[in-house]
Amino acid sequence: MGGCVPIAGLNQRAHDFISGRMPLRALPFRPDIAIHTPTPQSGLVGWLASEGLDDEAPYWAYAWGGGAALALYLRDHPQLLAGRTVLDFGTGSGLVGIAAARAGAARVWAVDADPIAPVAARLNAQANGVALDLWDQPGLPEADIILAGDVFYDEAVVAETLPILMQAASAGTHVLIGDPFRRSLPLDRLDLLAEYDVEDMGGKSPVHAAVFALHPRTI
Repeated sequence: MGGCVPIAGLNQRAHDFISGRMPLRALPFRPDIAIHTPTPQSGLVGWLASEGLDDEAPYWAYAWGGGAALALYLRDHPQLLAGRTVLDFGTGSGLVGIAAARAGAARVWAVDADPIAPVAARLNAQANGVALDLWDQPGLPEADIILAGDVFYDEAVVAETLPILMQAASAGTHVLIGDPFRRSLPLDRLDLLAEYDVEDMGGKSPVHAAVFALHPRTI
């Protein structure tokens, strides 16, 4: 499994694979942003298997619907981020963090549990002329705003991530969620802000997604 692979060596091989085999693709919903995206010729599945990562979904390889909605929302409301420190929680490809930097955030942190995501996010940020600071310490860095796209895709993930985000919201951090109305989305904790029809994981048919504000915990 991936935990048995030396991270330094894996990072270099991931860098070489992404930069060499996954061409940059301008996103249809945000043509000003391009990310390294697999094609049928990339051999992504085979590369993951060769690294012992075939049980790991490559969330970092695509733009997801929730992240796409957040990227559009940030484009439409750049005043929310001007001069502020932002955390892209579950950064994946780095799309949301890139959109935050483009919207005028003073600093953008990015965090993801997947060992390949920081490599993809850094490459994509460089390709778009912005900087993401990768956080790899316990806990979360201090931030004015947390952006969390597609972090509620099943009940197990909700149980893990919702308490972390609720704690941040209760401490006064503004938490924005992007999601294409997945079944496990905790709607009772969310205020709807905007809705979009967006691409999801490179699919040809758009999905309906939204941006929400997370309620702070009330006593």
